[in-house]
Amino acid sequence: MRKLFAQPGFARLFGGLSTSMLGDSVMLLVLSMWVKTLTGSNALAGLTFFFMVLPALGAPLLGVWVDRLPRKAILVWGNFASAAAVLPLVLVRDENDVWLIWVVAFLYGVSFVVLPAALNGLLKELLPDNLLVDANSGLATIKQGFRLFGPLVGAAVFATAGGWLVAVIDATTFAVAGLLIATLKVTETPAPARSTFKEDVLGGIRFLAGDRILRHVLLGLAISILVIGFFESSIYALMDAFDKPPTFSGVFVTCQGVGAVLGGLTASYAVRRLGEIAVCAVGLTALAVATIVCAAAPTIALVLVGAAICGLGLPWTFVAFTTLMQRRSPGHLIGRVSTAVEVLVSVPQAISLAVGSLLVSLLSYRQIFAIIATVILLGALQIVLTLRGEIRADLSTSERRPVDTVPAPEADPTSGADLL
Repeated sequence: MRKLFAQPGFARLFGGLSTSMLGDSVMLLVLSMWVKTLTGSNALAGLTFFFMVLPALGAPLLGVWVDRLPRKAILVWGNFASAAAVLPLVLVRDENDVWLIWVVAFLYGVSFVVLPAALNGLLKELLPDNLLVDANSGLATIKQGFRLFGPLVGAAVFATAGGWLVAVIDATTFAVAGLLIATLKVTETPAPARSTFKEDVLGGIRFLAGDRILRHVLLGLAISILVIGFFESSIYALMDAFDKPPTFSGVFVTCQGVGAVLGGLTASYAVRRLGEIAVCAVGLTALAVATIVCAAAPTIALVLVGAAICGLGLPWTFVAFTTLMQRRSPGHLIGRVSTAVEVLVSVPQAISLAVGSLLVSLLSYRQIFAIIATVILLGALQIVLTLRGEIRADLSTSERRPVDTVPAPEADPTSGADLL
């Protein structure tokens, strides 16, 4: 980490991103909580999350602009725009103003697509390849650490002062982040000459289709995400089985957060020792093991152990995949690759949430967890079997070579060849 923070500008970038992450963690649950308080409707509160994920469907279009514009400028003005976007919440008074909350949720969703894509491009400009995993690991640790207390702080502020103050706090963190990132000095590679708009939109998807390693790792993740959403629907059935109130799910999430912080702290070491592909598979396997532990647990204490294991596996999986994507994607395409991944992950997630809502009324939580564990293991197996040669190469030495000494072949973004 010392080498990482010694890189010019990274400390300021990290400070800005950490500040906005704090605001996100405080605000995230308040939006749906606010709708529930004003309307008394669980369905309308759930619709808030729908508006938040809706912009992911237009991610490829947004990715084109991320690749055409300077990434630093996108992060600066994107944070300022996000600050302005949440301020209308101070006007919310009663249930007739719920539409304002939904508009803010939609704009929040836009920032969740654009800002990470721009960040991936800026990190690639700012850091050597061998430090990308450290950056991703550090950011994941901070994000998960904030989630241990951020939602609780947001709920407390909402209950005592009202949602308007949460909005002001969140807007302030976005503004501070924009100011800090604006002080960065970075020379960005000029965007290449534009092709047709259709070619630009499809560029990220075509690159993923043409890059054998990214394609197979992403397929394994998509298979797993098809069932991970079942947790959202079955967690309360798990609480009922142990005679715990719904609010006890907060303890489950906290234990998961503790494991996630540990996972964030160790992810960079794991990637350096095993390689990105193997760590993705190991992270998914940890999620499957955690699910089995929860399904078979005779006591709630063992369930909480399973929650911590689950938290450990999440950052291992996604830090490794993000690093792999950043390293293998050419700089001029990384915004479109990032947003294409967003679509390919969001669609299985939406299906998972819908199917999970149905299954919880038909099956016990133990049966649902057994399905989750089985499918996640299949996702991990897909990665291991299709990329066993690459995994073997990464493990052939006791210490993995720095990733920047292993240049990644750039697949032709206009080609869908090598699909097997």
